[in-house]
Amino acid sequence: MILSSTERKSDARERLLARLLDAFGEDLPAPEVSLREIAARTGTNHAHLRYHFGSLPGVLAAMLKAQRSRDNEALFEAAPEGTFDDFVVSIWRAYTRPQQLSRVRGFFHVVGLAAYSPEDFREFIDSLDDLTKMLASLAEREGLDAKEAPALATVTVAAIRGLLLQEVLTPAGHSEDAVALILRMSKGQSVPGARPGP
Repeated sequence: MILSSTERKSDARERLLARLLDAFGEDLPAPEVSLREIAARTGTNHAHLRYHFGSLPGVLAAMLKAQRSRDNEALFEAAPEGTFDDFVVSIWRAYTRPQQLSRVRGFFHVVGLAAYSPEDFREFIDSLDDLTKMLASLAEREGLDAKEAPALATVTVAAIRGLLLQEVLTPAGHSEDAVALILRMSKGQSVPGARPGP
């Protein structure tokens, strides 16, 4: 079988991405690192990185997408026996491990860049719904209808990401309590100290 030039380019990109992931493990290159430094660490050259990923943010976005996909698959494999709440807590614990700090910072760096140039980060942006879909499927399994489940999952993931950003900017150690609060709110339970609405 003869591969098209597009297929060959895609294969080469995947091999290069695998080398990046092997070289950096759980981490991401820091935003101030040059493509030349990354190329040296991965045993390639910066022209290949530029050709396949466009720029350092392109490298970061591709690595993040692959790392998150791998992590989320592992989380979801553990989910069949658990509940929606169990999965939310697992997500939180997975992404707040100290060794994840580099990646969480990298995530918000790339998200910030994508907010200004979404067309340059389309693949990364499209991958951001993966956790939402997983949570929505668990919510449906627990009895929510096909309209409520995605809405609950969307709000829950947004809250988790907001808390992660707070942890990066001002770590205070209260976020476990905040996750429990999100889960209580998702069940329609009253929030301690909350005043009734108008």
